Amino acid sequence: MEKLVSSWCSNIKALPESYIFPPETRPGNLNVPTCNSIPVIDLSKAESQNRTEIVEQILKASEEFGFFQVVNHGIPESLMNQAMDVFKEFFEILPAEEKAMLYSEDPKKGCRLLTSTPNYNWEKNHLWRDNLRHPCHPLEECIKDWPEKPIKYREVMAIFSVEAKKLGSRILEFMAEGLGLECGYFRGKLSEELSVGVNHYPPCPDPSLALGLTKHCDANLITILHQGDIYGLQVFKDGEWIGVEPLHNAIVVNLGNQLQIISNNKLKSAEHRVVTNSKVSRTTAAFFISPSDDTIIEPAKPLIDACNSPLYRPFQYKEFLQSFYTNNGNNDLALEPFKLQA
Repeated sequence: MEKLVSSWCSNIKALPESYIFPPETRPGNLNVPTCNSIPVIDLSKAESQNRTEIVEQILKASEEFGFFQVVNHGIPESLMNQAMDVFKEFFEILPAEEKAMLYSEDPKKGCRLLTSTPNYNWEKNHLWRDNLRHPCHPLEECIKDWPEKPIKYREVMAIFSVEAKKLGSRILEFMAEGLGLECGYFRGKLSEELSVGVNHYPPCPDPSLALGLTKHCDANLITILHQGDIYGLQVFKDGEWIGVEPLHNAIVVNLGNQLQIISNNKLKSAEHRVVTNSKVSRTTAAFFISPSDDTIIEPAKPLIDACNSPLYRPFQYKEFLQSFYTNNGNNDLALEPFKLQA
């Protein structure tokens, strides 16, 4: 528990050396402009004659950025606010002894609280974040291990996780349609698993030297992110970092490695990171929709023809996860064992 950043950061004035990243990876210049060109897609328009237009917007954003934001997405604003209130209560108000019951460095424990990464004890640099993570599906089984406090955590997270999965499934339907795949292509085992990571980034003494999350791609299929109203998310595009502007009541959609592979590189899994700030804490919730471990991942056969050879070999999802974690999330190294030679 004494490792949690939130438990000691208010008592220091200088950033501890173990949280200072090397010059080549630290943020340095914090004046990274937020980018108005990152697509914002209004899903309410898909209910009318504009469905084809929305599908095209989603596909274009997935090809160019691997990131986009959605508004009028169907998740009630009141639920998003309740969830953020519960997350902040957990990290900022809940007594230390309550959080201590959840803190664990055991990777086999489903629901656990940790700091930085699961590799804390042997990593060179620590992330400026605390993280609560747990599975969300099947809900009836998973909820038994979720935090009992704050009192409303289980109630709110149960509803939020169902809504996030529903939104993710809807977006995957749009993507399948845009790629020319059959309706329901991403249903079943390809999107069977759902988990959440609630990240808490306290105010940092020197944000130019620290990171909330290092540069990475998500290993899963698709991520549904509630980032709140505090800026911190950045996407790496065309050799530079651009900020993802927090929009009120918007949800950020992030494509994972598996979508890139299934689309045979037609869609992009974007590298991203999180920077900190010195004034206020930032709390986010990322819902990870993933294949089941034994699911076979390969480029979708309808996307393969004489002019488009498969770029990846078939593999089980758990095989990719092993490569991803062995290579500490390094995207190029994680993907390398699965690429086919040209």
